[in-house]
Amino acid sequence: MKYILPLVVLLLVFSCKDMNISKNTKPLWVGYNDSLEVAANKTHENPRMQYKLIQSKVLDKNDVFLPFQDVAAEISVSDYEKWKPYILEQNIPTIQANIKAGKISYEALVLFYLYRIYKYELNNETTLNTILALNKEVLRQARACDKELVSSPDKARHPIFGMPILLKDNIDTRGMNTTAGAIALMENETDDAFIVGRLQERGALILGKVNLSEWAYFLCSGCPVGYSAVGGQTLNPYGRKIFETGGSSAGSGTSVAANYAVAAVGTETSGSILSPSSQNSIVGLKPTVGLLSRSGIVPISSTLDTPGPMTRNVVDNAILLSAMTGKDLSDIKSVDTFKNYTEAVTSASSLEGKRFGAFSDLIATDTIYAATVEQLKASGATVVVFTPKELGLPGFLSILNIDMKNDLPSYIQQNVKNKNEVNVTSIEDVIRFNQQDSLVRIPYGQALFEGIVADTTSSAELTLIIADLEQKSRAYFDEILEQDHLDAVLSINNYHAGYAAAAKYPALTVPMGYKSTGEPISLTFIAKQFEEDKLLELGAAFEKVTNIRKMPKGYN
Repeated sequence: MKYILPLVVLLLVFSCKDMNISKNTKPLWVGYNDSLEVAANKTHENPRMQYKLIQSKVLDKNDVFLPFQDVAAEISVSDYEKWKPYILEQNIPTIQANIKAGKISYEALVLFYLYRIYKYELNNETTLNTILALNKEVLRQARACDKELVSSPDKARHPIFGMPILLKDNIDTRGMNTTAGAIALMENETDDAFIVGRLQERGALILGKVNLSEWAYFLCSGCPVGYSAVGGQTLNPYGRKIFETGGSSAGSGTSVAANYAVAAVGTETSGSILSPSSQNSIVGLKPTVGLLSRSGIVPISSTLDTPGPMTRNVVDNAILLSAMTGKDLSDIKSVDTFKNYTEAVTSASSLEGKRFGAFSDLIATDTIYAATVEQLKASGATVVVFTPKELGLPGFLSILNIDMKNDLPSYIQQNVKNKNEVNVTSIEDVIRFNQQDSLVRIPYGQALFEGIVADTTSSAELTLIIADLEQKSRAYFDEILEQDHLDAVLSINNYHAGYAAAAKYPALTVPMGYKSTGEPISLTFIAKQFEEDKLLELGAAFEKVTNIRKMPKGYN
């Protein structure tokens, strides 16, 4: 394990973010003293943003950025500016059309994103602490895509072909360690997760791995979202150290918002895709549990976990979702259900005749939500305002506790290839490991892990809890959905993520606007099981009418 001093000199820096990357220069990205920044946030009105540290104490960024040092140095500003109109903020169909027309190549696409990553992540004033690893083979793979396009120009390919994708660092990827943000897993070597295999089979380029809330935000209580001991504090490009990143898929959200890749994959147990997507003004889909495989993903709960696509627009979300689908025999909940998600999106043109349910309390308390409801009506939709019955989620925490107590050892046993270097096999092992150096490994404590060990819920009791919460949560949505023949219920951000999780219902969040402070806010569509095609159609129609998303200032 490498521990590095706060002022260790790393390999590269931009003294000005508009400069070229200088080839073979030693200075000057400095692992700086972040104490002044930490002190400045001590008075933040949000207790979770009163940070104890910002930069990682253990990640040697040389290991991340050295492999492409010379390549990045060869990219000129003129190259970058030439590629920019064909890539920046463009959706996948447009990028593919530009490549087919010869305006850019798959190799240029990768180089464009590498340029942006080096440009912003190696500058103390713009870094989002989001990139944890880069795929050393990605340029070779991009060139192979270019060769295939030349040799077989008329071959039918999945739209994800040649598109650089970033993965949350709890998703197993051969050649890049899977850490879940935890020092205990820093050396974790694995094969590819099932969904990673599906992406590669369909031609996607895995660009790298991104930061997350450590252990998918199931380690510390009340701690900052987007923090991990491995990656440090992920920051929001719309307001660094001002707005939360959302969690736990913080790096997936921030990297997509900052245009570091075409898209990213996140994971959710309860809100971990919806929250960072909303906070970073991107589109995030939490699918029905079982639509996408969970094999090869560091777990919280085999009952509730699911990966999902995080993109800048709805059509890309549909494309990425479709690229990850497939029946996985090693995941007991994996299904063979598949719909043409991209067709659902391209056919969506109007909100006319759509029917939505809107929460009365959200209309009363959130002006952006209220205005959006009126905009939906003006676009031809019917909106039924309702007040749901009060519903608690008793036992929800025990689902996470008992599942993780059982699922983490199974993951380690089945997926870790170098068990002699990953010397933990259980929650108890991780707790003891963290206690050996608590200032570095658990600066915010590990109260949730300690709660896992303390939870004595039996298997029989857990079965009853799961069934009870699923029934009640479905009734919570179904009553209004069925009574008024609605297409979806409308929420904000991850406000009703817990209910959707317990019901195992899908949810799609789409940018809705920006608060007076500049903080993003999103509209979240919730529907019944396996209605992702409907959600994507509704999201695309809403996106077309509003066209509200804007790039974060300073990352254009």
